[in-house]
Amino acid sequence: MIKIASWNVNSVRARLANVLAWAREAAPDILLLQELKCEESAFPALEFEDLGYNLAVVGQKTYNGVAILSKSAIEVDHRRLPGEPDDAQARYVEGFTMGVRVASIYLPNGNPIADAGQRSDKFAYKLAWMERLYRHARDLLASEDATILGGDFNIIPEPADVHDPEGWEKDALYQPESRAAFRKTMFLGLTDAFRARHPTAQRYTWWDYRSGAWAKDQGARIDHLLLSPQAADRLQDCDIDRKPRGHDKASDHTPIWCALREK
Repeated sequence: MIKIASWNVNSVRARLANVLAWAREAAPDILLLQELKCEESAFPALEFEDLGYNLAVVGQKTYNGVAILSKSAIEVDHRRLPGEPDDAQARYVEGFTMGVRVASIYLPNGNPIADAGQRSDKFAYKLAWMERLYRHARDLLASEDATILGGDFNIIPEPADVHDPEGWEKDALYQPESRAAFRKTMFLGLTDAFRARHPTAQRYTWWDYRSGAWAKDQGARIDHLLLSPQAADRLQDCDIDRKPRGHDKASDHTPIWCALREK
């Protein structure tokens, strides 16, 4: 069995003790991290290497940042999402490890959606980034590798994936255009690992720090593990681990993981 997890840690250095403790306990073979909020030189590599992980890190000062951690060597194929060579935001890293292709994704938030009555630059960037992801996912699926696209997609796919759908109607994460772009990519043949195992569950991966959202369980499911057919055929389990969100100095996200049987 191969266990693959994804977690937006909201600053890897600020949450390091929590992340290391969870990695020791949950022991994922592959761990995809997002929102590192540090450059590669500042990433706490030694601490993760001491747990037996190989690293592929794409960092950025203060913002963004993604990583792949694997118990086996990683052949890195992409350190940014193809399609826009001038995009300097650290939001994508992809590699081959343990017989599977994995990508750690931190999709743009996109808020606010409007600026002076016009579509904002941030929302336009989100939609353009999703179109690039669609095109690249199409190429990945054509390779017929077992592929997992994991990370913080900043997309609420359906009403069941958020505590108050009406309250999110003006948010970029729940806009019709955002959700349609997500579905367009899914319709290439990807499987939402969580929904495959929990078709009707209303459970979340993110809770706002404000207004007691965590205590009230007022959250959203915006972190996803999307599987190619070759990976979906091997899916044994998938779940969301709520425990880390309740710890001191917690990230506002919590890990999601899936298990694939060995090929």
